[in-house]
Amino acid sequence: MTKITVVGAGGKMGCRLMDNFVKSSYQVACLEVSPQGIENLRTRSLTVARQEDVIPQSDVVILGVPDVAIGKVSAEIIPMMKPGALVLTLDPAAPLDNKVYLRDDLGYVIAHPCHPSVFNWEPTEQATRDFYGGISAKQSIVVALMKGSEADYKLGAQIASEMYAPIDRVHRITLEQMAILEPAMVETLAQTCMEIVKEGYDRVVELGVPADAARDFQWASPHSDCGAVQGSKRHLLRCGV
Repeated sequence: MTKITVVGAGGKMGCRLMDNFVKSSYQVACLEVSPQGIENLRTRSLTVARQEDVIPQSDVVILGVPDVAIGKVSAEIIPMMKPGALVLTLDPAAPLDNKVYLRDDLGYVIAHPCHPSVFNWEPTEQATRDFYGGISAKQSIVVALMKGSEADYKLGAQIASEMYAPIDRVHRITLEQMAILEPAMVETLAQTCMEIVKEGYDRVVELGVPADAARDFQWASPHSDCGAVQGSKRHLLRCGV
């Protein structure tokens, strides 16, 4: 049985992973230091382990901590890992900035969710409102091998597919390509386009158009060739429209 330790298991992302891991066949240990994180785990009937007990035994260590903390945390955790184990991170920023502690005898994989597509049709209201994935709406993921072997990549992709489930597709890309996708394409380009859509909606309502009519018309947009506008429903919901 593959042994996994999730560092930061009680945080926002850590809890989303743990909610899926409890349904898996992996043996998963939780590490958490914040009082709120520990309470989040307690409400899920999960307990916090001691890192000196679980890290040396782990086949995979998932760093689910914020980028600002990952340098310090990885420098403390990774030296304790057994040779041949896998480090799995959730975002390309820290690895690209050389903030993750490196060892030659470990594998390193980065796995990031694409989040559910705005063009998805979901059969239930719960899935429709699963904006970030990992609950009931299918999403694709991107996975990059930063350092290590093909076996490391395959293990990382397998675990990522379960922790981000339900999955549509798994895309193998490079670490640099992942950084191009986020933040460059998503947070800079797509987010800006969606903010403009929201701005337009607000202005239409200010001009006296009933909000419900503007919302329905904006979500449908049958007269527009712009895919971003046609698919803006989920983002407008996130914005509170």
